Amino acid sequence: MKVMRRGRLRFVHHTRLILRMRFDIVLHRRRFEEEASGQCENYAPTGLTTGVPTVLTPHPLPRISQFQFIHNPRPPVRVFLFQESPSMAKRSAKRRQSSGEFNSGHYQDEQAKVRALFPGTSWSPDEKEPMRDQRYVKNVKPRSEGQARLMASIDKHSMVMALGPAGTGKTYLAVAKAVEKLEKGDVSRIVLSRPAVEAGESIGFLPGAMEEKLAPYLRPLYDALSDRLSPKRLKALMAEGLIEIAPIGYMRGRTLNNAFVVVDEAQNCTYGQLKMLLTRLGWHSTMVVTGDPAQTDLLPELSGLAEISNKLENVPDIGVIRLQAEDIVRHPLVASMLDVL
Repeated sequence: MKVMRRGRLRFVHHTRLILRMRFDIVLHRRRFEEEASGQCENYAPTGLTTGVPTVLTPHPLPRISQFQFIHNPRPPVRVFLFQESPSMAKRSAKRRQSSGEFNSGHYQDEQAKVRALFPGTSWSPDEKEPMRDQRYVKNVKPRSEGQARLMASIDKHSMVMALGPAGTGKTYLAVAKAVEKLEKGDVSRIVLSRPAVEAGESIGFLPGAMEEKLAPYLRPLYDALSDRLSPKRLKALMAEGLIEIAPIGYMRGRTLNNAFVVVDEAQNCTYGQLKMLLTRLGWHSTMVVTGDPAQTDLLPELSGLAEISNKLENVPDIGVIRLQAEDIVRHPLVASMLDVL
């Protein structure tokens, strides 16, 4: 009990000592401020009531980092006066803003520094129709007659088969139409699917979850999405499930209502897989199947894209668009190479 009482008395003594030291520091600081303003009064600090003289060594300028030594029978105690930090300045600015203080002179000076973004025009970012195309909100226009027929068929039919050589824009136009319908509210989600078939070689098992395993195969679709959406918007849509990655192996039994389905590289699907995929179409949905029967990574007799497209060409309300070499929009050498290869 004596030890606890002695410790408690020592704590109370130290607390009083610190409070008195702070009081002396406030008085000295006020004295320096009055000296700077020319209104100094003759008064001295009270000092500590212990009878020990107090020696203070202040800096004449206020708000400057300094420390003062206070002599005591106990070891010396250092009292620090820190300069106002940037965070404290921000908080004080916020308090001034919330209290309604406004520096009109500073505002006018800053307004004088504003320059037109496009000199010689009256364009403003607030206008609904800006004078320049936005980066991620741009209109996709066909660059050939075949692409125009493909875009018109997607707008007209609920199921479209887009066949053609590499570089004709099949995947890009399908993804662009999917994003357009999602932004307009015509569909509630985008479903991306592609067979997990390598181009002639296998690199083994891939680590991660299902989305991570399919990421290398869906890279062309991601590239088209990133061209139509900002990275932040794309990540948000995928996190919310509005853009869904659906492996072909897990599609059986599903009904895709109110969705835009894009099946890419369908030439690597068998006849049974394509039959299963095409029958997943639900109400208020659109499905676009893209592929090139001449570039299958399966055995020629295993790919079912050519056979299914020939059968569905005679079915009404299904669009089968066959793009040609003149519809290639990549490098001109691509069309020249495909003529001889």
